[in-house]
Amino acid sequence: MVSRLVRLVMAALLLSLCACNINPKAVPCDPIDGRNLAPDTGTLMGVNLEWGRETLAEYSEKLGERPAVAVTFADFPFNEEDPGLLASAAEQLRQNGGMLLLTLEPMDGLDAVTSERADELAALLARFNTNGVPVIIRFAHEMNGSWYPWGQQPAEYIAAYRRVADAVHAQAPGSAMMWAPNYAGGYPFAGGEFESLPGAPGFPALDTTGDGTLTAFDDPYAPYYPGDDAVDWVGMSLYHWGNTYPWSESEMPEEGKFIDQLTGTYNGKNGNDSMLPDFYTQYGVDHGKPVAIPETASLVQADIGELRSLNIKRAWWEQVFDPTVHKRFPHLKMVNWFEWNKMEPEVGAPVDWTVLENNTTHDEFTTALPDWYHYAPEPHTCGEPLT
Repeated sequence: MVSRLVRLVMAALLLSLCACNINPKAVPCDPIDGRNLAPDTGTLMGVNLEWGRETLAEYSEKLGERPAVAVTFADFPFNEEDPGLLASAAEQLRQNGGMLLLTLEPMDGLDAVTSERADELAALLARFNTNGVPVIIRFAHEMNGSWYPWGQQPAEYIAAYRRVADAVHAQAPGSAMMWAPNYAGGYPFAGGEFESLPGAPGFPALDTTGDGTLTAFDDPYAPYYPGDDAVDWVGMSLYHWGNTYPWSESEMPEEGKFIDQLTGTYNGKNGNDSMLPDFYTQYGVDHGKPVAIPETASLVQADIGELRSLNIKRAWWEQVFDPTVHKRFPHLKMVNWFEWNKMEPEVGAPVDWTVLENNTTHDEFTTALPDWYHYAPEPHTCGEPLT
């Protein structure tokens, strides 16, 4: 959901931040176990921060807590400014506490994800880990979609994912790998630039029913799974975009929508998705992986009025915060809120995804935060500045 242009704007603020060492004597940090970042019980509370607009410390002050996870994006292989930009984000986490969820986007295609580039990534992550910052890599998310250069190419995707995972696991033990497909409502997402069609090299692997076509009855996840040894977390972004396509209306979410999408049982105004696999059970429980919602929020056009906006956002977070979620889904270990106000091409208008910008919404959201959410530990007092 974050454009290349926006990431460039982020850099200006991040790279101007103070690189003051909060521990001038550079006390070494304890080793981080990247395979053990999930809490035993409860859920990590995180944020997709609009880095170019506010710092992590400023967001934490508004929230009243320091989020356990902060999400950022980068092209991969890295562009020239990306390592410095990421180091600045990691430095904020070192000073504020918490872990980095780094979404890597191979915009030049999967062939560009070489072993050499994976080793460069691992070296950068190892530096972050050594200085107290855990990192989870969400590599080439939404790979089952047809809108990214890495989409609907199962064999190439799995090979690239495993190449990155091998380097990260071997060289950056304080880091972990997340596999995160797109929610499969609407699969196989016909009409996208990178749609797989009959005759394409990867098509037979995607045609899980063997009938020569891709439909909603083909498995939208399994052909892309890289293997339990390569995957540490599984994730799926779940937004309330509205109730019907095209996404141009600010609408109240249907009751139970969040749980229904997580479990593949949604059958409502946007269609019948009840033929989908139960993502939570199949990949969280059966594969024994912690489950993340890397991004969530509810669509509200910026000009609909304060009361209507509050009602829609509240209705969504009440579903996510429902005690039933905590009881039924103990493998759900991370939920990250998308705190952006941005133009959405699918809507053709600005969308206010935020929950902390409006005073009334802020107060209700922070009051509603459940007691089973976990926040960042105390800020690090070890390591050296990363910028």
